[in-house]
Amino acid sequence: MKKSVFYTMALIWGACVSCSPRVDVLVIGGGASGTAAAVQAAKMGANTMVTEEFTWLGGMLTSAGVSAVDGNYRIRSGIYDSFVDSLSAHYGSEGALCTGWVSNVLFEPHVGDEIFKKMAAHYDNLDIRYETVFVGARKNAKGWTVTLKNADGSYEVRTKVLIDATELGDVAKTCGVPYEIGMDSRYDTGEDIAPEKENDVIQDLTMCMTLKDYGPNADRSIERPADYDSTLYLNSCINPLNHDIYFENGTPIRADVKLALHPVETMLTYGKLPVTGPDAKYMINWPAEGNDVYVNVIEAAPERRKEALDSCKNISLGFLYFIQHELGYKNLGLADDEYPTEDLLPMIPYHRESRRIDGMVRFTVDAAARPYEYKEPLYRTGIGSGNYPVDHHHFRNADWPSLPDLHFYPIPSYNLPMGVVLPKEVQDLIVAEKSVSVTNLVNGTTRLQPMTLQIGQASGALAALAVKNGGLDKVKVRQLQDVLLEEGVYIMPYQDLDNRNPKFGAEQRIGATGILRGLGRPHGWANETWFRVNDPLKADEIFFEELYPQVKVAASAEGGQVTVSDAYEMLAQAGAKVPDAKGVWSQMGLDNYCPDRVITRLEFAVMLDHLLDPFHAKEVDYHGHFVE
Repeated sequence: MKKSVFYTMALIWGACVSCSPRVDVLVIGGGASGTAAAVQAAKMGANTMVTEEFTWLGGMLTSAGVSAVDGNYRIRSGIYDSFVDSLSAHYGSEGALCTGWVSNVLFEPHVGDEIFKKMAAHYDNLDIRYETVFVGARKNAKGWTVTLKNADGSYEVRTKVLIDATELGDVAKTCGVPYEIGMDSRYDTGEDIAPEKENDVIQDLTMCMTLKDYGPNADRSIERPADYDSTLYLNSCINPLNHDIYFENGTPIRADVKLALHPVETMLTYGKLPVTGPDAKYMINWPAEGNDVYVNVIEAAPERRKEALDSCKNISLGFLYFIQHELGYKNLGLADDEYPTEDLLPMIPYHRESRRIDGMVRFTVDAAARPYEYKEPLYRTGIGSGNYPVDHHHFRNADWPSLPDLHFYPIPSYNLPMGVVLPKEVQDLIVAEKSVSVTNLVNGTTRLQPMTLQIGQASGALAALAVKNGGLDKVKVRQLQDVLLEEGVYIMPYQDLDNRNPKFGAEQRIGATGILRGLGRPHGWANETWFRVNDPLKADEIFFEELYPQVKVAASAEGGQVTVSDAYEMLAQAGAKVPDAKGVWSQMGLDNYCPDRVITRLEFAVMLDHLLDPFHAKEVDYHGHFVE
């Protein structure tokens, strides 16, 4: 629901402005987005500082224990790609990461933290302030003065660009950014599957656990947690205590949510982790009557948040007690070599939702599902791509039967528009992580780890460009996309070409103009969009109208297919100068020159990119419209 926040911030400023440290980019939050933002900004030369409340980097991937990456296996982008490469090197191979059936990329949380710290250590211009919390911010004529607090007290930092990479969007609220919490009304977003009326319901959160097998004769039993209730966990898996189930073709089905029950072993190996030692480890992040909890602490004060999260810990410990005492796995206990915490639990819970800002554009599930038919061509402004379905967790909410059924709602792979990280009404601020300008529905896919890493990387690049250009409003969409393409980021969600392919850039740039368009389709957990690089080009698949209205689309081959000769003729009409067609063909890295044969879609994209460069012919605004 709408929470417009325009109020005077009463803060105690402990030091004079002239004594305040000065940085180009200040990132609040060392989570997935924050770490990626800080690394990218520093890589581009910006004097960067990142603050982190605890002693780890990586957020949900590490500090929250969600060490199983969801999606983007075929479209690994930028820093996420580098992260997976580092994991593969650590564990011996990429195949070694596929140890649990929920993911193709699993790892021990402490290993993820080590990798992110190594990434950050490459840059002398990156200052990491651990065990530091955000207190407040004051807007300057250019930039911000931010109050931070650590064990030694409060101090101020001045920055040109501020990035909110907190788990719940706390900085955005303090800075006066309007935002939403909960489910949107279909009448506000245009999404048919949204509820009729808005509400304040958010997704369940989880206090994950990393369990270790201490050996068949070990007994790692914990004390019975306060208020333990075994009925909360009865249908977490197939066991003698199951209730409220029916059988469908021999499979036990949970009647309340109509989901199949898994065997105990399947529930445990869902998040089986690769280990560098002899003891097996398991990530416990189990939504089906496991350790999901419904509690909304987004607007709560710090003290109230701590109380609520303590109750979440009790739910997880109750699930552990159930696993040990009801299911008979007393050899499994909390790993004693993962988290630097007294209770051996992660430092933070897995927050699936936060505040969602009112940005320059708002990304909806319809924009993701039908990018070329959507009211605005947002696809032209992509800063990262995702392929996970819309996945919402609501089973622990007492009112879940009345909520929309959003369990893996199908969409094709999609790209996220640049305008979602930019607040409408507040200057010199970028908002990342899960607080970007998306609807509640589409947050069910943009919240996943590969997307938050890409959001962070784009935010860091945007901040560094803003410092160079003299303001966020001076950074053009294509300028940011150029940087991201250099970093191997998929600005279009095509999975035909790996980002190491020499023709990857041409495919991505031409796709982002809309002259040639991809084909999207939902496909289980790995939704797809294909550029169809090897398909023959057809005349009705070419959209020159907005950029080159003078071009008459030609197709001389059977079935409206375009030949190599046709392609050269169209490019000549658009203004390309080609004195030696065969020679240029070779220069573009293309093979099998023959004027009369049908050209492929990729060959035409390479021609367009090389001879016309339509990607840079006109700038696009935040909504994807061409501007002079």
